Amino acid sequence: MISYNKLWKLLIDKGLNKKKLIELSGVSSSSIAKMTKGQNVTTDVLCKICHTLSCDFKDIMEYIPS
Repeated sequence: MISYNKLWKLLIDKGLNKKKLIELSGVSSSSIAKMTKGQNVTTDVLCKICHTLSCDFKDIMEYIPS
């Protein structure tokens, strides 16, 4: 399972919210909703978020073994 808890913490640290992330990155609200539920999103979505936040995949997500 993939957890995006690191992303939500990073947004707080940067003083951003999900709505602002959507505006800045161009990622759809449905993709952010999927991430909120821990569902799969495309690598394109992850790349846009990382580019916007100047970070790497490891900074926004982690693998949690079942």
